[in-house]
Amino acid sequence: MTMDQETFNLSIRKFLKMVGVNSQREIEVAVQRALDARRLQGDEVLGARVTLEIPALGLNVPFEGDIKLK
Repeated sequence: MTMDQETFNLSIRKFLKMVGVNSQREIEVAVQRALDARRLQGDEVLGARVTLEIPALGLNVPFEGDIKLK
């Protein structure tokens, strides 16, 4: 059985766009709340981690990076 490469690629792009947009929103809200609560000063570098999981494929890949506030 073969897959439709175009459908597959479009589906991946749609998923990644949804993840990117929603992740950015969640981070922005969390940072603003932490600033408002004075848990952050605004010059921190925040370590971040995301794990991509696709159970049907046995895929579990962590990604790590930094988010700089200044």
